[in-house]
Amino acid sequence: MTAITILGANGRIARIAEGMLLEHNDIKLTLFVHHDNELSEDIRNNANVTIVKGDAKNPDDVLAAIEGADEVYANLAATQDSSADIIPMAKAVVDMMDKAGIKRLVWISSLGIYNEVPGEFGAWNANILGDYLVNYRKAVDVIEASDLDYTIIRPAWLTDKDEVDFEITEKGELFRGTEVSRKSVASEVVKLLLNPDEEVRASIGLDKPGTDGDKPEWYRSASTEHLSE
Repeated sequence: MTAITILGANGRIARIAEGMLLEHNDIKLTLFVHHDNELSEDIRNNANVTIVKGDAKNPDDVLAAIEGADEVYANLAATQDSSADIIPMAKAVVDMMDKAGIKRLVWISSLGIYNEVPGEFGAWNANILGDYLVNYRKAVDVIEASDLDYTIIRPAWLTDKDEVDFEITEKGELFRGTEVSRKSVASEVVKLLLNPDEEVRASIGLDKPGTDGDKPEWYRSASTEHLSE
């Protein structure tokens, strides 16, 4: 059995990934949440699932969730008003993974943390997100300064489209599209967890091909909901 801990397991990307992972009978999941009532009954009652409640800023809570895991997938999020919370979360994850002797981490971040989004869309994205990007970059700096075998995923603005359709840009390349489906991000997370030697110590951007533009398709009603993991 491969043991995987998912931090922030109530997130919408995480819940899609959980369903995909549990299609594999040789995977055991520990789901770290604040409240388990957002998880489906099928997930809560699955024999290969253990639920742990806690606060991702509390190192002891994080350690309790990850002990015994082979891999950690961090789907942690902070609101725009409390975006600085992501920094102590990153520190707790790195420190406790080191303490537990776990190397493999998949970490969800955001497009724009490296000023890699060009043109009008990049300016719009930076204006909308502001300090959110500053703090998410600081959290990624914590991850990248560690000795973990991490992969950082930087999705474009998220949609709930029922599709897997994405392209990857590496760190140092300009970001391309404006949006990507949560299902696409979840599929890449699952691929990386099932193939832990891929994209090690890498930071990858995910977008849907052909969605280039100055704003996402639905920009007239844009909100940070579309960045929520």
